[in-house]
Amino acid sequence: MDHHVYFWLKDERKNAADRAVFEKGLADLLENDLVAGGRWAVPAAVMVRPVIDQSWDYALAMQFDTIEKHDAYQVDPNHQVFIDGFKDWWAQVQVKDLA
Repeated sequence: MDHHVYFWLKDERKNAADRAVFEKGLADLLENDLVAGGRWAVPAAVMVRPVIDQSWDYALAMQFDTIEKHDAYQVDPNHQVFIDGFKDWWAQVQVKDLA
């Protein structure tokens, strides 16, 4: 299954130093043994079209071999460290899980 997370950072966190720290946090999440693969990214500079949403700052795409591994990841201490460390940085977060 795929787990996609979109992050909108608060304006005061949209500086180079904070972005570097956040990007390190995203990369660390992908090192979890429960994660089969994935990557983080920023919006691509594609042609503007009405169906494209480029309002977000970062996206995290993760793959899990099973839903059980996904569910275990959700309560994994390292995931909780990320959430606790960065939740005050977010203006908005959206999660989209795909079977």
